[in-house]
Amino acid sequence: MQKPERIVSLAELRRNNGDRGAPKWIAYQGIVYDLSDCARWRKEMHQNLHFPGQDLTSELPEAPHDDSVFKNPCVKIVGKLKT
Repeated sequence: MQKPERIVSLAELRRNNGDRGAPKWIAYQGIVYDLSDCARWRKEMHQNLHFPGQDLTSELPEAPHDDSVFKNPCVKIVGKLKT
């Protein structure tokens, strides 16, 4: 995995929620990912459970998959979430 250099604020993460053509970003364990090109994120919500523009770290343990999904070719690293 590439090391992200860009720092993304929580406000910027929230703005990138897919509305009005914006990309669909989520954060997980301090890393911000662009999931805009991922088929399962093409609708407003992922699997009718998760909205883009949020930190989903606390929600992944309940998902039917693990963090290996972030290695899919459609996933792009944007940067690190500002704490």
